[in-house]
Amino acid sequence: MRILIPILLAACSILASAAYASVPPPHQEYAKCLFTDGADRLPYRMLSPEKIEEGARYPLVIFLHGSGERGTDNESQLAHGASLFSNPVNASRYPAYVVFPQCKEKTWTGRVDESIFMPGAGLPDESRTEELVVRLVDDLIRSYPIDLDRIYIVGISMGAIATYDLVCRYPSLFAAAVPICGAVNPDRLEAAKNVSFMIFHGEEDDEIPSICSREAYRALHSAGADVDYVEFAGTGHDCWTLAFNTPALLPWLFAQTKD
Repeated sequence: MRILIPILLAACSILASAAYASVPPPHQEYAKCLFTDGADRLPYRMLSPEKIEEGARYPLVIFLHGSGERGTDNESQLAHGASLFSNPVNASRYPAYVVFPQCKEKTWTGRVDESIFMPGAGLPDESRTEELVVRLVDDLIRSYPIDLDRIYIVGISMGAIATYDLVCRYPSLFAAAVPICGAVNPDRLEAAKNVSFMIFHGEEDDEIPSICSREAYRALHSAGADVDYVEFAGTGHDCWTLAFNTPALLPWLFAQTKD
């Protein structure tokens, strides 16, 4: 009997390995796509609703990744946030087109000068990468049954900085924004007062200080915007996992619509 136990355990291990080998890779629900505009290319991954009902229109979520996911492999950008939407319960409950473009440049906005986040700073130029993101949105609207009143943008870290930037530039395009540990010149947020915001930040963030989100909240609240702010006590820069596990996030996001 003692001889048979190791043999049985080895057999079970082999069977388990074979079973796991047949499991599809993570995030396979996100189709690999490439948007081209002239000589420029923007790789992206897209999750589509499981079933497209005739005559129905669906929300569009644009997710902008952080600096750690930069590149051209069209894979790394799915590291954070993708499973939030592809989770079968959430995908069934909130059918939507969810798009993860990938930035190959140093930043989405093309800038690293922190002075642009300070009150009184002038309006920075739009980067070519941001322009490509907006052109991609236009292309998706033409190609798929997207609800124009339910276009949302989510971003983490450098993607949150770009989320603020794009919403300030194109406030009529987005119904809601979720910047997670981002920063913005609060003077610019008057332009985005008709967009709904849910802002997240870690209290002890030493990369992008939480004061950036606190000031953004104050500016939006003063402008009369629909804005909520969640600050995670004792948490540093990597607060997005806590944000993604906030139960109110998805119900709030998919309830937002333009006035």
